[in-house]
Amino acid sequence: MAVKFILFGHFLVSISLTYNEPTYRFSQQVIFTGWGSADISIIYFFVGLLASIVGSIAGLGGGVIIKPALDFLGDYDVAAIGVLSAATVFAMACVSLLNAAHSGIKIKGKVSIILAAGSIVGGFIGKIIFNYLVSSIVNHELITTIQSGMLACLMFIIYLSVKNIERIRTYQLKNIALIFIIGFGLGTLASFLGIGGGPLNVAVLALAFSMTAKESAINSIFIIFFSQLSSLAITGITGGFSTIDLSILGLMVAGGVIGGLIGAVLSVKFNNVQVEKIFNLTLMGILVLNIYNFIESLL
Repeated sequence: MAVKFILFGHFLVSISLTYNEPTYRFSQQVIFTGWGSADISIIYFFVGLLASIVGSIAGLGGGVIIKPALDFLGDYDVAAIGVLSAATVFAMACVSLLNAAHSGIKIKGKVSIILAAGSIVGGFIGKIIFNYLVSSIVNHELITTIQSGMLACLMFIIYLSVKNIERIRTYQLKNIALIFIIGFGLGTLASFLGIGGGPLNVAVLALAFSMTAKESAINSIFIIFFSQLSSLAITGITGGFSTIDLSILGLMVAGGVIGGLIGAVLSVKFNNVQVEKIFNLTLMGILVLNIYNFIESLL
């Protein structure tokens, strides 16, 4: 049986399934024509697409979904996954912010700009720390284990914080130095972990600046734009792009762009309660996947 279909007008995908008797096994082949051919190319495209749709709606960024998903697939090393995640999330952030500006959606200027400035510096530091560990530790699986464990712990803490936000005292921080330091911390963690930092951003924006779910989402994406820009700049300077399959990079960035467009359209249709539900459900899924990856890396 062979099935052919056109994906978004430009990419031709042919899927063939063959039934082999008497072993009752199916063999399958997926051929992607566009940037290259690979059996799993289409999977990477959809990882970028779906992560960017959800990331754009809830302010998650997408990297926090992409990173554990690629760890689970296990086709790339920890350095390549960081680049793929950062590039996809950056593409999504560009599209989401452009669409928000076109729709008249505004960020909280002073707070988000200071946080973004801090995240730029933090993004550089986080990437430098990450690159140092990659070059110093022979067993890169250890780095994946550390990242998965940290992500699982952070997702659990963030989930509890956001779930009980009404019982927790929130603030309206005004101190510029403190806001910058918070942005620095967010950028450092996001860059080191290879994620956009969306869940961290959303939780901090809600707790430290009393933003609603929808306000947190768009301001989180604004911060993500700058943190990922600095992370990619470091990667470019250090020649990190030469370590990965550029055809896969192109596919994931395309998924990020299309996902950002779809997410931006859908986000205006959801209210704060719906955005919170999407955020919490996604967070639980990410938590489970990171726990699995952590355990798997230990075995």
